[in-house]
Amino acid sequence: MILASASPRRASLLQELGLPFAVRTSNAPELTPEYLSPAETAQLNACRKALSVAREHPGALVLGADTVVSADGQHFAKPASLADAERMLAQLQGRVHQVATGICLVHWAARRWRVFADTTAVTFRKLQPDQIRRYLRTIHPLDKAGGYAIQDEGHVIVECIQGSYSNVVGLPVERLKAELAAWGVRPGG
Repeated sequence: MILASASPRRASLLQELGLPFAVRTSNAPELTPEYLSPAETAQLNACRKALSVAREHPGALVLGADTVVSADGQHFAKPASLADAERMLAQLQGRVHQVATGICLVHWAARRWRVFADTTAVTFRKLQPDQIRRYLRTIHPLDKAGGYAIQDEGHVIVECIQGSYSNVVGLPVERLKAELAAWGVRPGG
């Protein structure tokens, strides 16, 4: 299996499953078409990543993933700066938002693929500006959709979630295990 993602969080989740895999980063740019829902956007980008790597490794099962954070029709991508991350968290504080992770599994030579998405509702605590700044000093927000990481001091900003925790981290492990079983891939962890 090949993970078409540079995300250390996704690699860690796959390792926890006991799956042998290699990492090959995709060069496909992420798109955010306004006419697609967050889940559809995540699926589109997951497919673009997986297909770009699968063409180079046609005999391997390739997993592409993309995560989109959204609230009230607005997408919260990876922040461009610390100030941008602070703005995002200020907009999300005290509110519910959705985290959609799209997954694309592709085996180029077998001409087989599967695309799906999982969405988790995340409720942020009410946060003061100083609490947001303090939280941002504890993580590296620039490579994270929405500017936060639930697995890194998430209890400070997250009140509750409805759905898959691992989905918010970047890979819906429960659903992925079921999908991989349909391909005959059995996680060892």
